[in-house]
Amino acid sequence: MNTPTIKPNEPSTADLGRRVRAARLAHDLTLENASQLCGVSRSTLSKVENGLMSPTFDVLQKIVLGLKIEIGELFGSSPKASAGGRRALTRKDAGQRHAYRGYQMELLATDLAHKAMLPFRIRISAHTLDAFDDWGRHEGEEFLYVISGSVCLYSELYAPTHLNAGDSLYFDSRTGHAAVSTSDEDAEVLWMATSADIPQVAAAQVAESAKK
Repeated sequence: MNTPTIKPNEPSTADLGRRVRAARLAHDLTLENASQLCGVSRSTLSKVENGLMSPTFDVLQKIVLGLKIEIGELFGSSPKASAGGRRALTRKDAGQRHAYRGYQMELLATDLAHKAMLPFRIRISAHTLDAFDDWGRHEGEEFLYVISGSVCLYSELYAPTHLNAGDSLYFDSRTGHAAVSTSDEDAEVLWMATSADIPQVAAAQVAESAKK
């Protein structure tokens, strides 16, 4: 079975960076203030804004939470406001694309705002941990289901967990983690992460410092 290739497409890293900068300026925040609010280093935020860095999912989630925007907005879509009975249909290969090192991600259901979970289809091209600079970690919980190929999920707290097509795993996102393909071909997975709110106390502190 051939795994469909998920190719990074527009928006480019530069487009994403411009949208991050526009969101920051819309809140009248300096890089330093935004850095504190998002929990992302000033240098990392600057590189993202200038299109010099393709951010990880962890960084993307921190940015959207800190700047109070929807992740779909960073990819050019206009999510619909929350409403009863809502639904979102994403046709095959029609999601928003984002690539980072060993992951090529397709964001699904990006036309809905304020979702309780963030669904992705991901092609894992990394075959060793050398593809990553550090563990992935963020607030919330995650669910990983292997569609094709085989995967090994490395974790700070557990022994490496090997998963084959049809296997799934639910885990705490705050625990450092990284997934690699252990099959000859790239593995394809359905990956879902719960959304989380930025602590209000921290947000209030940064907002207050921005006024000074």
